Amino acid sequence: MASEGLAGALATVLGGKGLLVQSCDSEPPGKPLSPVRLRKNVCYVVLAVFLNEQDEVLMIQEAKRECRGTWYLPAGRMEAGETIVEAMQREVKEEAGLLCEPVTLLSVEERGASWIRFVFLARPTGGVLKTSKDADAESLQAGWYPRVSLPAPLRAYDVLHLVELGAKFCQQAMHPLILPQELPCSVVCQRLVATFTTVQSVWVLVGSVGTPHLPITACGFTPMEQRGGIKVATLRLLQECLTMHNLAVETKGLLGLQHLGRDHMDGICLNVLVTVAFRNPGIQDEPPKIRGENYFWWKVLEEDLQKQLLHRLQESSVVPLSR
Repeated sequence: MASEGLAGALATVLGGKGLLVQSCDSEPPGKPLSPVRLRKNVCYVVLAVFLNEQDEVLMIQEAKRECRGTWYLPAGRMEAGETIVEAMQREVKEEAGLLCEPVTLLSVEERGASWIRFVFLARPTGGVLKTSKDADAESLQAGWYPRVSLPAPLRAYDVLHLVELGAKFCQQAMHPLILPQELPCSVVCQRLVATFTTVQSVWVLVGSVGTPHLPITACGFTPMEQRGGIKVATLRLLQECLTMHNLAVETKGLLGLQHLGRDHMDGICLNVLVTVAFRNPGIQDEPPKIRGENYFWWKVLEEDLQKQLLHRLQESSVVPLSR
């Protein structure tokens, strides 16, 4: 891929779109990677935040024995063969009775590659709100409640942060509208937009094996990678090509993600914005030196791409990725 091809790939990822995953540049040591399978070695959860014009939040009352009678946001586990959006829409219909459409991803949460939750801001498009007369194994009822006075008891207090995140986005969008892209992937991996910046320039790390490309690192399932989260895979790739002791690495967040869910393709590729900087920068006009021949730093010369990257970096204009 010439510079024009890299520019096109970077523009695609910055635009929230996806690119096919051909192979991974970095993989966990040990056994070769095998395809992930939903409900076997990965669990994906979806959750939806709804806020109406009266600043009310859609809440559902749980029916499950272990939390019966408590209140939560519509949420649940994805099922085989679903896209991420389809899973969210199914859960909302089952638990709240409403049809809906996603507005944007609000947050992605992970406990390593084996458990990932996708949080959406969504809006209702139809259906009938579930009442206590409609109680079933999915939920006891649903209702709209003032954001400042949610029903009690709550199943868990994590909903408070998510509701506030949704309200903040409604008031002022922190990032572009981003939705999952339907593209196949067999593993859980990250496509890195790893950047190094100076006052006047921006560089992006590029994989050089085959056609030059934005590098991809596969997430592992070892106890260490589960404890450390998917950031372990980011650091592994960077350690393969950089001397890390004098560098600071920060994962800023998600630019987008891709997943298909059909044809036994349960993998996910997260497009992640990462910064690499010297711990003691001084006057550094060049990025850190690359070890080996599998990567290189690409200086972004296109003015529009430079501006987009700097804006996303400076404003943290990304979907939060948290543990």
